[in-house]
Amino acid sequence: MITLYKLRFLLAPHGFKHANKCISNGQLLNLVLLPCFASGRAISSYRKDINGVSHCKAVKGHLSLNSFSTVTVNRLCWKCGSSAELFFCSSCNVIQPPDDKTNYFDILNCEHKFSLDTQKLQKRYVELQRSLHPDNFSQKSSKEQEYSEEQSALVNNAYRTLQKPLSRAVYMLELRGVLLEEGTDAAADPAFLLEVLEINESLAETRSQDEVSTIGRSVREKLKDLTERMNSSLIKGDLLTAKELLAQMKYFTNIEEKVKDRITEGC
Repeated sequence: MITLYKLRFLLAPHGFKHANKCISNGQLLNLVLLPCFASGRAISSYRKDINGVSHCKAVKGHLSLNSFSTVTVNRLCWKCGSSAELFFCSSCNVIQPPDDKTNYFDILNCEHKFSLDTQKLQKRYVELQRSLHPDNFSQKSSKEQEYSEEQSALVNNAYRTLQKPLSRAVYMLELRGVLLEEGTDAAADPAFLLEVLEINESLAETRSQDEVSTIGRSVREKLKDLTERMNSSLIKGDLLTAKELLAQMKYFTNIEEKVKDRITEGC
């Protein structure tokens, strides 16, 4: 690990030009702004192709989904040929295969914004899993069992991604063509890097539970502020600022995890 003394040297005018060679890849982030994807083109396993909104009908033998709206994917049921909704056929109620045109926000029927009501998100997740869980399809055909496993896994992925601010921010920026890559970032703010290293060294050197807790509270406040600024940047469509905030969120989230580990270990 690079020492604080070495970093101060690297950030000096005579040493900063060599910093990229000396700081390890794991300590810095490289954020690459990609060109916007063409309409309908997949980003990883999802695509930002939204065709409209409609209501699901109750599914016989499963949890009723009629109180939720979901994306109309404009496809036909694989079994009866009728119009199919996101999870079930609107006519025969047979489970459908996952649709790669639907993103995680649509899957969990929540607004396409960074500031989410996580309690509502969790409620939707639980209700969907009760309806889609493979145990409900143990007596169904092999195709229905397969689709149940795929849909259930997709809902799990969607929930894990949108539940936490950091992964939610990464996902939203990817949907907008901003890719976060591991590596070095010569344009990273030297003052910010110095602050992060100072916090890391303080955390590594202290043996006091109170000091660890104090560092944790400070980091949580920083993350709260970054989260609010991220929400504002995404609302404004300021992706350049958003990707800078995302890098900072990742650094402080890593420190927060270290704090939790130290508290669990009892220092």
